Amino acid sequence: MVVVNTLIRWNNDKSIEDSIERILWMMPEKDFAFIIDVKSNKIPFTRRISDIENSITEGLAYIEDKDDFIRVIQEENITNLDKEKRDMSWEIISHIVIQEPLIFDSKHRSIIIEKAANEYGVTNRTVLNYLIRYWQRGKTKNALLPNFYLCGGKGKSKSVSHVKRGRPRKHAQLSGTGININEDIKKIFRVSINKFYHTSAKNSLTVAYELMCKEFFSKEFKIENGIRIPILRSSDEIPTFGQFKYWFNLERDMKKEIISRKSLKKYDQQHRPILGTSTAEAIGSGSIYQVDATIADVYLVSRFNRNWVIGRPIVYVIIDVFSRMITGLYVGLEGPSFLGAMNALANCASNKVAFCKQYDIEISEDDWPVNYLPDTLIADRGELEGKSIDNLINGIHLKIQNTPPYRADWKGIIEQNFHVMNERVKPFLPGTVDFDQRERGDRDYRLDAKLDISQFTQIMIRSILYHNNSHYLKNYNREEMMIQHDVKSIPIELWNWGIKNRAGKLRNIPEDIVKLYLMPSDTAVVTAKGIKFKNMYYSSKTSLKEKWHERARNKGTWKVEISYDPRNMNFIYIKDVYGEGFEKCTILEHQASYIDKTYEEIEYMLQKEKMDIKSNEKTELQSKVDLISQIEDIVKRAKRQTDEGIDITESKRKKLNGIKENRILEKMINRENETFRLDDTQDNGVIIHDNQEIYIEEKINPYDDISLLRKKQKEGLKKAYE
Repeated sequence: MVVVNTLIRWNNDKSIEDSIERILWMMPEKDFAFIIDVKSNKIPFTRRISDIENSITEGLAYIEDKDDFIRVIQEENITNLDKEKRDMSWEIISHIVIQEPLIFDSKHRSIIIEKAANEYGVTNRTVLNYLIRYWQRGKTKNALLPNFYLCGGKGKSKSVSHVKRGRPRKHAQLSGTGININEDIKKIFRVSINKFYHTSAKNSLTVAYELMCKEFFSKEFKIENGIRIPILRSSDEIPTFGQFKYWFNLERDMKKEIISRKSLKKYDQQHRPILGTSTAEAIGSGSIYQVDATIADVYLVSRFNRNWVIGRPIVYVIIDVFSRMITGLYVGLEGPSFLGAMNALANCASNKVAFCKQYDIEISEDDWPVNYLPDTLIADRGELEGKSIDNLINGIHLKIQNTPPYRADWKGIIEQNFHVMNERVKPFLPGTVDFDQRERGDRDYRLDAKLDISQFTQIMIRSILYHNNSHYLKNYNREEMMIQHDVKSIPIELWNWGIKNRAGKLRNIPEDIVKLYLMPSDTAVVTAKGIKFKNMYYSSKTSLKEKWHERARNKGTWKVEISYDPRNMNFIYIKDVYGEGFEKCTILEHQASYIDKTYEEIEYMLQKEKMDIKSNEKTELQSKVDLISQIEDIVKRAKRQTDEGIDITESKRKKLNGIKENRILEKMINRENETFRLDDTQDNGVIIHDNQEIYIEEKINPYDDISLLRKKQKEGLKKAYE
C-alpha cells in the first residue's frame, strides 16, 4: 500500500539508471497523486494511484524500504551556520507548503512563489528550489539544510584583495559596497568576542556586535543631555553583523563559550530549544492584543531604604498581534495575577505622554500613539479567568480569550518579545540573575542590586520606545499591499498602516472610565484623622466641605468603597454608588514617605516595620529584664545599708517628728555637693594668704556658711534629745 512520502523505484532498461519518485499528496477517491522525481530538478507531476500499484504488482516498480534522501541528524550536531540557512529557507516556504493541493497547481504556485520572492527579496527560482528540495527530501524542515559538505575549502580563509568579496549588497547605493575582512578586523573580532561575548554577563552575539561597533568603529562623539554618545563611521567602514557572525562561527570554541558564560559544571550539558509560533490571526491594528507576564532577571532595592533588597519585579506587557506594537506596560512586585494584567490593560488606554512624564521621560504623541482598547485580549487562563473578569466584560465589552491548556504557542509572539527585551537590557543591569550554579565563595549577585522599581520601569519604557519605533521585525510576513506602500516591518509603521488600511477594532473609551473598571477595589474608613486606607490617610473636597472628619470624631467612623491605582498611591477614588462619577482623594502632606510610591512598595515597608518590631521584641525584653535586675540590686544594697545604720532604740515618733529638720539638712548637703567649683585643688584646712600657709585648728572654713549651719544644727539637735 502506497501512502504519502513513499519512495517508488522504477525498473528501467539496464543501460538507464533507475528513477526514484516520492509521493507528495494523494486523493484515492479520484485515483491520482502528485509525484516528484527525487533525482531531477523537475516540478511535481501527477500519476494514477492504480498505475503505481499495478506496476508494483507486476514487478516494474517496487517500494524502497530505505529512504536515503531524508537527512537524519541530531540538532546538536548541526552547526549554527547551517541552522541559520535552514531556518531562513523554512521561513520563506513554511506558509507555502501547507497549501496542499493548490501548491501543486502551476498557476497558483507561480503566484505564491512570486509573492514570497518579493517579500523576502529573493528570486522566484530560489523559492522554487527550496520547495523542490523540501519535497524531494521527505517534507521535513531538515530537508532545507544546505549541502555545505559538498563545497571545498572548508575552514580556509580567502586571500584579501581590494575588490569586495562575497555577495553584493542589494542596496549598495544606500549602504555602500561594504568592506573586506582583513587581519586587523579579525583581531578586533577576536578581542570583541572575548570582551563582550565570553563573559558572565552572557551578552547575545547581537549585543556583542553593537558594543564592538561602539568601541572600535566610532570616529567622534556628541553630547546629548550631558551624555557622551559615540558617532559611528559610515557603513562602508563598518563590518556587517553577518560578517561578524560568520567569523564568530568559524572560530567558535563551544567549550570556552559554555565555561565563560555559564560554568564548568554546565559544560557538556544539553539545552533544548523552545520552539513555538503564534496561531492568532489579526485583521488589523487593535483586533487582538496578547498579554503575558514574566519575572525580570534582576533584583531591585527599595526606594524607602536602598539597603533593602526587595526581590525581582514582575513585568506585564501587552502587544498588538497585527503590528507587534507594545501597547501596555506594568511593572510590579506581585506575582502573575488578574490585578497585574488589569494594570497593564489600563496602561493601554492611558495617554503615553503623561505616563512617560511620570518617569521623567519626554515623548511626543507620535512616539507612542496608543491609548486604545482592543476587540479581543488573549491571556493565560489563570490571569483572566473567573468572576473578577465579569465587570470588565460587561462594562466595556472586551472579549477575553484564554489560551487552552498546553498551548503556549498561542502566545508565541509576546513570549518571543519578552526574550528579546530581556536580552536587550540584561547585560547592562546590576544585580542580574545568574541561573547557573555559583561556585563556592562567589559573590552573591543579589548584593549587586542598585535599581529601584521606578528606575527599572524607566529602562522598560526606554526599551519599549526603541522596540516600537526602531526595531525591524525580520520575520514579519508583510502583505502585498504593505510592500506596494513601502511599509517597513517596524511596529510603529505597521500600526499606523493597519489603522489606515485595515478595519481593526480599536475602541477609544475615556481613560477614567477604563481605569475605574480596571483598577482594584477595596474599602477605606472615614476617621477623624482622614480617610484611612492601608495605614495611609487621604482627604477630598467633599470630605472637607461636609466635615466628614469632625463627624467621625464625634459620631464614629464609617466605611466607603474606593478604587486605587497600585502604581501610584498618591490618590484613591470613591466611586459613586450609582456609577455616575467618582470623588478623587489626595494623600495628606504629613504622609510624605508614601508619595509617588507603589502599592507593593508601601506594603513591603509596612511589612518590614512589623518584622523590625517583631525582631526587636526579644532585645527589648532582655533590656527590661536587665533593668529589673539592676533595680533589684540597688534596692537590696539600700536595705542592707539602712538595716546596718538604723538606731533600734529610737522610737517611731521621734523618727517621724524629725522629717522637716532632716529634709532641711539634706537639702543643704545636696547644695554643697552640687555647687559649681572653679578651683577645687586646695584643701579645706589650708588658706593661702600673702604666700603663706595658715592652718585652721578645727579645719573649718570661716567663709563656709553650710559648715557653720551644720555645726549649729548639731548643737540644736543635741539639746533637743537631752
